[in-house]
Amino acid sequence: MAPVPPGIRLLVSFNRDQWYRALTFILTFLLYTSFHLSRKPISIVKSELHKNCSSMSDQATNPSGSQLPALQSLHADVDCSWKPFDKSNYKQLLGAMDYSFLCAYAVGMYLSGIIGERLPIRLYLTVGMLTSGLFTCLFGLGYIYNIHNLGFYIFVQVANGLVQTTGWPSVVTCIGNWFGKGRRGLIMGLWNSHTSVGNILGSLIAGYWVSSNWGLSFIVPGLIIAAMGVVCFLFLIEHPNDLKSMYAQNTSPGKRQVPTKSWNGVNGHTEVYLQYKHNKPQSYDTELLLPQDRMLVPVQSVMVVKNESEPSAISFMGALRIPGVIEFSLCLLFAKLVSYTFLFWLPLYITKAAHLDAKKAGDLSTLFDVGGIVGGILAGVVSDKLGKRATTCAVMLLLAAPTLYGFSMISEFGLGPTVGMLLVCGGLVNGPYALITTAVSADLGTHKSLKGNARALSTVTAIIDGTGSVGAALGPLLAGVLSAGGWSRVFYMLMTADFFALLLLLRLVTKELTSTKSRPISAGELKEH
Repeated sequence: MAPVPPGIRLLVSFNRDQWYRALTFILTFLLYTSFHLSRKPISIVKSELHKNCSSMSDQATNPSGSQLPALQSLHADVDCSWKPFDKSNYKQLLGAMDYSFLCAYAVGMYLSGIIGERLPIRLYLTVGMLTSGLFTCLFGLGYIYNIHNLGFYIFVQVANGLVQTTGWPSVVTCIGNWFGKGRRGLIMGLWNSHTSVGNILGSLIAGYWVSSNWGLSFIVPGLIIAAMGVVCFLFLIEHPNDLKSMYAQNTSPGKRQVPTKSWNGVNGHTEVYLQYKHNKPQSYDTELLLPQDRMLVPVQSVMVVKNESEPSAISFMGALRIPGVIEFSLCLLFAKLVSYTFLFWLPLYITKAAHLDAKKAGDLSTLFDVGGIVGGILAGVVSDKLGKRATTCAVMLLLAAPTLYGFSMISEFGLGPTVGMLLVCGGLVNGPYALITTAVSADLGTHKSLKGNARALSTVTAIIDGTGSVGAALGPLLAGVLSAGGWSRVFYMLMTADFFALLLLLRLVTKELTSTKSRPISAGELKEH
């Protein structure tokens, strides 16, 4: 008999629960990657919506120095920008588009977590992804149908911002349900790289069409997120307990088969019953109030009455009272302000500072997200090792401010230094942002003050990310206003935001450093919920 290949031996070494954990990890990773993939095109297309009309006019001059015919020159001048972004206040108009999306996202996020606690997450997330794909495609159709109405683009941005709020609370709740506190920082640091992966893919996809047909820069990502919505509907399992009904009539290998017996039900219908004995251990979800003697319980059509100890969804104010929620929420406001300013304005800044075209600037901007992947994983590993989430964030924020200043200076000295500083800035800016939105949110959503009520996770996540989204809305808006007076003002604003984020964590940092209970998070603290 031939030996079993080592790859097959590895595959069968994992049990069923581990395979479902892997499926949930990969699926939620891909789902939220598609969310960020569909948000990125606007930052790539900005430099195409408003081109440098003077350079376009120079290109319309023939080699002898004489001007081309007036009609051709006029055509070049009209085509150099996309109305209504062809005016001198184009930065304010582009900033308004960012602000409309992010403002709607921030407002909707507070409601999304509360709604998500009370609806099936799989269906809630599926509807959100399908509608997000619709509105992303609509923005691209503005190019196809030659739409120049600013109100149309603002409406699409607001609608898309609202429906995209279904994503984050849903995927964090799913991943929190499947993975406990043991090594949560590392697991969620790896998992949260979906943000940067989505930004990179969104930049590459949008950059491919930006110069030839920028409408496709939106339509293709819109179709991708809609397709992932269908995948979500078909495969997402939001909680391990959801599998128990599927395996109720089948026992795992090596376990004793539960005896069954057939009885005649009402009107001659036959039903199958399971036999239970007194003192048989039951899980929280399947425990029934059984009498002391032997009895028969129907497998189907059983009504389980909730007892008083079963947890209910937490209120908004109840979530705010969890220790640390307010501090981390306000810290994320400023941290996300910095991150999203880079997300929406970095390609345009590179275009102006390094004098590159839209495609090359979009490709170069992906290095910021590559650094963000490393920074998020590093923050998770260090915080797991030390058991100090706030301190890890504070150190990275402290290093980020001078790094931002260095980037603003070095980016004018060529491509090589810019590449290095983009990687470092990405790691230090996105590290705290990634840690707070994932591991910290999951920790607070399962805080000991909740006494085991895991239904607070979606609401806590929405409060933290919703508050952060207020900063995400303000950052690009302020960048659009301040950049009119020079890019140095934008970088001073970003450094100030980092300082305030650090300031808001000082109380928690002091508490962690002085507490004798601060220690690495061990597997013994693992909580399944």
